[in-house]
Amino acid sequence: MTDHVTGDDVNTGTAGTGAAAADTADIDAWLAAVAIDPAVRELRPDYRALVITAEGLVPGPSDAQGERLLAEAEETARKWLADGPVEEHPHLAAWREAFRAFGAKPQRTRPSAEALLRRAADGLPRVDRLTDIYNAISVAHVVPLGGEDLDHYQGPARLVRADGTEEFATAAGGESVIEHPAPGEVVWRDDAGVTCRRWNWRQCVRTRLTHDTTRAFFLLDALGPMDDTALTAAGDALSEALTASSPHVRLATRLVPAGTLR
Repeated sequence: MTDHVTGDDVNTGTAGTGAAAADTADIDAWLAAVAIDPAVRELRPDYRALVITAEGLVPGPSDAQGERLLAEAEETARKWLADGPVEEHPHLAAWREAFRAFGAKPQRTRPSAEALLRRAADGLPRVDRLTDIYNAISVAHVVPLGGEDLDHYQGPARLVRADGTEEFATAAGGESVIEHPAPGEVVWRDDAGVTCRRWNWRQCVRTRLTHDTTRAFFLLDALGPMDDTALTAAGDALSEALTASSPHVRLATRLVPAGTLR
C-alpha cells in the first residue's frame, strides 16, 4: 500500500523491486508539479485531487482480476440503483452542480462516475487490464477516476479553466479530430494541450492507457460529500489492485488541494 500525503509533500511506496532510483526522482518531481488553478478553487473550494503515479505496470487485455473487480462493482452499483436515482447520490449530485457551474449540461455530458454507474445494470465495459481496474474502483467508491499514460504526457498535469484555444485530440468516425474546449470549461492539460475535457468527462486519444502502457498516473476527483478519509480509501483500493495486477509496480501519491498552480 502507498502512503498518502497532502500539499507539496510526496511519498512513495514500493511493491517488489521494479523501478530505478532515477525513475523515482523524476516521478517525484513530476508529481510535485501537479497543480490546480486558483480559478478552479473559486468555482469549487471543496475540490481535491488524489494523484497516484505507477511505474512497472503490466498492461494487456482484460483478465480474471479485472473481471472479478468489475463484477463486484456491478453488484454494489445495482444495490445503490435500487435505492433511488443515481443522480441523487450526494457525491454525484455535487459533481452535477460543479458541471453546471462552468456551463456544462450534466444530462448530456455526465461526470465519469455517473456515466459508469448508469451502465452497471447492463454490465460495465471490459476494456483492458488497467482500465478495468480503475473503472471498477470508480464505481465501487463513486468517485470520478481516470488514468493517463505518463510516457505520452508532456510536462506536469494542470487543472485549469480553458481559454478556448487549447487543442484536444480525439477521434470521430475513425478519424483523428482536433476539438477546442469552451472558454471557462474546466480541463486537465499538459504542455501539448487538453488531456481531459469537462473535468472528468472525456480523455484525449494521445494520453489514454493502451496495451503498451507501463508508466501511468491516476486521478481521483473529490468534492465535499466525499471526505479525505473516503478519498484515501478509494486510493488505497486502487493501489492494492494495481499491486495485485503488477507485483513489481512502484507507486507514489499526492493529495492536491485546489488553488496550487505554480
